[in-house]
Amino acid sequence: MTPLLAVVVAYLVGGIPFGYLLVRLKTGEDVREKGSGNIGATNVLRTTGRGIAVATLLLDIAKGVFAVWLADKLSDGSAVWMSVAALAVMAGHAYPVFLKFHGGKAVASFIGAFLYLTPIPMIAALLVLVIVVAVTRQISMGSIVAAGALPLATWLIEHPPSIVILATLVAAGFVIYRHRENIERIRTGTESVFRFGNPQ
Repeated sequence: MTPLLAVVVAYLVGGIPFGYLLVRLKTGEDVREKGSGNIGATNVLRTTGRGIAVATLLLDIAKGVFAVWLADKLSDGSAVWMSVAALAVMAGHAYPVFLKFHGGKAVASFIGAFLYLTPIPMIAALLVLVIVVAVTRQISMGSIVAAGALPLATWLIEHPPSIVILATLVAAGFVIYRHRENIERIRTGTESVFRFGNPQ
């Protein structure tokens, strides 16, 4: 029962909409009514500013780290429960009960969860993300390619239990699915480019 509780907590923690809350506190506005309508750091950056975006990113990453850490502690290091918690925190971010199940794309919580579960492979995937964003200037492209790279990096670097490989595959597929609209815009050449600055 205790490991299952960790999964429930992972979903609920994942559902804390930091981007929405921080923008609401700073401006009184609903970030879902601005830009892409997403509650994640990228839309916060484009619509509200750099400081709030960085805070959103770090807090969303922290959600993922905390969720898997808690599952680790409550399950005596079970790879199964940590893997399930990693997916649960991503599901919570994407489908938060607190915002009527309309959330973000789960990239930051994905990063945090797998930084704890598969740290070296995730660092490798983050390097891929940085390179792709530097070349394309598209955060969505970097996120998609990095997500796709994680399962291979995990298999090559860590050779973990099969459940962890499966979790990386499911997580990668989920991140890519959440970017389906971005993929269409990339295909048509209309995807937004990255500018790290305050839009105000």
